[in-house]
Amino acid sequence: MDDARLAPEHALIGRLRRNVVKDVAPHRSSFSPEFLTTLVQTAVVHLRDELLRADAGAPVVVDSYYYKLLAKCRLAGAGRSPLLDWWRTFPRPSRVVYLDAPPEATWRRCREGADLNVLEHYGPRPDWDGFRRYQGDLAKVMRDEVHGLPVTVVEGAVGPEAAAEAVREVLVREFRR
Repeated sequence: MDDARLAPEHALIGRLRRNVVKDVAPHRSSFSPEFLTTLVQTAVVHLRDELLRADAGAPVVVDSYYYKLLAKCRLAGAGRSPLLDWWRTFPRPSRVVYLDAPPEATWRRCREGADLNVLEHYGPRPDWDGFRRYQGDLAKVMRDEVHGLPVTVVEGAVGPEAAAEAVREVLVREFRR
């Protein structure tokens, strides 16, 4: 949910996302995992609605779709939530391009934890061990969620430009048909 790409009438989605990260996630002991998931759901339903409004048959590229949000909610403790089951009924992608960036590369890209939010690491503050463990668990849960879908893995340690070009190549190959 990139604020720069949200239409002005959808600014609420960005504010909710920021407030979940700032006001709810850091105080998870004060809120249930279902409360966190309910707030995150606004972004998930927004993504679904945007897909449903897209031109039928036109390829649509969505960064993470609901899979990363679903995985983060599961890691926050909402494993058996009916909300997550509902998300899984949303339109499924015809192709998943999975950017497989090792934690070492993403740790450098996030300025060794300086750019992380609390839903991207374990522990009260970002450190290498909490980040590495969380990212490993997140990758496993995301792979579980896309199991059964056609997945193309793109190496993410090559740098942003090379990774973007690899994703473009997959899209051209897949949607040329």
